[in-house]
Amino acid sequence: MAEQGRTPGGRRGYAGTWPPREAVAPAGGYAPIGASAWPSFVETLRQWARAEAGAGRLLPWVPVAFGTGIAFYFSADHEPVLSVAAIAAIALCTLAVLLRRQKFFPAAVMIAAVAAGFAVATWKTARIAHGVLARPMFSVSLTGFVETRDIRERTDRFVLRVVTMESARGQTKLERVRLSVKKGTAPAVGSFVELKARLLPPLAPLRPGSYDFGRDMFFSGIGASGFAMGAIKTAEPPAAGGWALRYSAVMQNLRDAIDARIRTVLDGDRRAIATALLTGRRDAITTPVNDAMFISGLGHVLSISGYHMAVVAGVVFFAVRALLALFPALTAAYPIKKWSAAAALVAAAFYLLLSGAEVATQRSFFMTAVVLIAIMVDRRAVTFRTLAVAAMIVLALAPEALVHPSFQMSFAATLGLVALVQIGMPNLFASPDHSTTARVALWGGREFVLLLLASLVAGLATTPYAAFHFHRVTPYGVLANLAAMPVVSALVMPAGLLGLVAMPFGFDGLFWWLMGVGIDWMIVVTQWVASLPGAVGRMAAFGIGPLILASLGIIVMGLLRTPLRWSGAIALMLALAWTIGVPKPDILISADGRNVGVRGNDGRLHLMRSGKDAFLTKEWLAADADARTAADASLADGVSCDGTGCVTQMTSRALVALALGPEALSDDCARAALIVTTRQAPSPCAAPVIGAERLRRRRTRGASDRAADY
Repeated sequence: MAEQGRTPGGRRGYAGTWPPREAVAPAGGYAPIGASAWPSFVETLRQWARAEAGAGRLLPWVPVAFGTGIAFYFSADHEPVLSVAAIAAIALCTLAVLLRRQKFFPAAVMIAAVAAGFAVATWKTARIAHGVLARPMFSVSLTGFVETRDIRERTDRFVLRVVTMESARGQTKLERVRLSVKKGTAPAVGSFVELKARLLPPLAPLRPGSYDFGRDMFFSGIGASGFAMGAIKTAEPPAAGGWALRYSAVMQNLRDAIDARIRTVLDGDRRAIATALLTGRRDAITTPVNDAMFISGLGHVLSISGYHMAVVAGVVFFAVRALLALFPALTAAYPIKKWSAAAALVAAAFYLLLSGAEVATQRSFFMTAVVLIAIMVDRRAVTFRTLAVAAMIVLALAPEALVHPSFQMSFAATLGLVALVQIGMPNLFASPDHSTTARVALWGGREFVLLLLASLVAGLATTPYAAFHFHRVTPYGVLANLAAMPVVSALVMPAGLLGLVAMPFGFDGLFWWLMGVGIDWMIVVTQWVASLPGAVGRMAAFGIGPLILASLGIIVMGLLRTPLRWSGAIALMLALAWTIGVPKPDILISADGRNVGVRGNDGRLHLMRSGKDAFLTKEWLAADADARTAADASLADGVSCDGTGCVTQMTSRALVALALGPEALSDDCARAALIVTTRQAPSPCAAPVIGAERLRRRRTRGASDRAADY
C-alpha cells in the first residue's frame, strides 16, 4: 500500500497514486514534446485503466453487463432456444469462477453476466408464455374473475382472468384480457362475472422504433384488450379464486376506502393527485393538468418511484428515531438507528403493496430496501454497490423492465445522484471553513446548492430517455422542481402519511386538507412553468442508436473515477450530434394500411386516412416534433381524395396513393410512385405496392413475435 504523504500543494495524498511527470516545463515556456510523450500518455491510460479495474470497482459494472444481455435478447429476430441459452450461461459463469485468480477475471465476469442476462430474459418469457390474440374477435362470451380495476377520467378498465371463452369464429384461449367499460360500471375486484366483449390484439408499435405496448401486455399476462358489450353479470364462481385474488380484493377495497376519505375533503385534480401519490391511481387526473405536469418536468411526481419511496421511508425513519430518542435509556443501550431503519422498511413494504406493486414501484422498493438494510448491518447506504445490487434484483426478477422508460429514467437519475454524493459533493465542499462559508451554510446556502445540483443532475441524466420515449424535453424542469419539490417533500407526502395513520381513528380530515394545500401550490407552479415561452421542448424521433450511445456516456461518467470518465462526455456529445443528424421519414404507414403519412414540400406530414385513429396520429405528430393536433385541418392539405382512394405528393413531387377500391389500382399503377392498399395488389403494376398480404405479415409479426414460438 502506498504511503500517505504531502503533495506540493500542502494536501494529504498517497505516494505513487499518480505517475511521476517525465518532463518539467521550463520557466515561461511549454513542456517539450518529444518521442517520450506518446509512451507516457499510454502508460497514464494504463494506470487509469488499472485503477478502474481495482478491487471493489467491478461490481457496479455487473448489472450493466447483465442488462446488455437482456438487451441482446430483446433485439433477437426470433425467440432463442432456452436450453442453449441456459447451458451457455452456466458454462460461462463456471469459467469465470475458475478464472477468479487470473488477470482475465474481469473480462470473464462481464461476459458471463451478459450470457446470464440473455438466459434470464429467455427463461422469463418461457415461464410466462401464454396465448396472444392475433386478430380481432367480436361478440366473445367470457367468464372469469376480476383481478384489477382502474378508475379513469372518462371510462373504467379492469383485467379479467378468463375461466371460459366462447366464440363462433375460433377456439382461441386467453388467460387474461383487459376490458374497458362505461365509467362507474367496472365490477369489484375478486368478483366472478359473465359478459360479452369485443377483443382486439395488443397494440403493436405505431411506427418503427416506437414503444411496444403489446410487449408490456405480454409480460403482464394479458393476451388481448377490448370493450365489454352489454351488461356485466355477477355470478357464483365454479371454484375459489385463490389467495392471490383475495389479497387483490383486500388491497383494492383499502384503496377505495382511502380514495373515499380523500374525496370528503378534496375534489377535482387535488383529490386525483392525492390518490395517485398514495395508491398509485393516476388515471383520474384531468388532461390539462396532466399535460402541464409533464411539460414542466413534474410528471415524475405522479408515478410512484424512488422519490416517493425515499420520502415515505425517510419520514418514518426520522419520526421513529426522534420518538425513541426521547427515552435516554433506549438511546444508550439499544441501536435505535437500526430499529428506525427496520420500521422504515416495513412502511416502505406497506406502501409498495398499497400502490399496486407495479414493476416501477418494485424497483423503487428494492433500492430503498437495500439502503435500509445497509444501515441495519452498519454499511454505507448510498454507494454504487447499493445501486448495483438494486439493479441486479430488479433485472433478475423482471428483465423486461430494462426497456421500460421508468426503469431507464429512474436508474439514470439515481446513478447521477449517487455520483454527485460520492464524487461531486466531496470536491464541492472540500474548501476550508471560514466566516463566509459558515454564514452561507447557516442560512441554508449549502442545502440550496445541493437541491439545485440534484435537480440539475437528475434532469440532465433523464433527458435522453424523455426525448426518446416522449419526444420532448423540459427546459424549465429545474425551475419547476426547485419551486415545487420542497413543498411536496415537506408538506404533501408527510401529510398524506399522517392521514393514513389517522384514518382509522377518524382524525384524517385535517391532514387531507394540508395535503390539498401543498397540491394546490404544485398545480400553480406546474401551470405557470408550462405557460412560459419555450416550455414545450419537442424532439423528433431519433432511433435507438443515439440512445444507446448516450446511455453509455451516462454510465461511464457516473461509474468511472479517473479522468477516463470524461470519455463519457465525448460519447454524449457524439450522441447529440447523431440525434440532430437523424433524418425524418418520408412516408409512414400504419399497420392496418388505413393511414398513410407523407412528407410534403413544406417539410410536414400530410395524412391520407380511410379511418380516423387519433392516438396513432398524435403519436406520429409527436415523433415528428409537430405541434399540430390530430384534428388539425392542415393535415389534409395537398391530399386529394374520392370514394376510391387518396393521393398526395412527396417532396420530390412523386405521387403516393392510398387505394381503397379495386377500380383505383389501375390508374394508381400508372401514375403513382408507391401504392398502399388493404386489397390484393394486381400482378402487372409498374409501381411498388404495399398490399394486403404484406400488411398482414407485418401486423402478425408485430403483434405476436414472442407468442409465435409457443
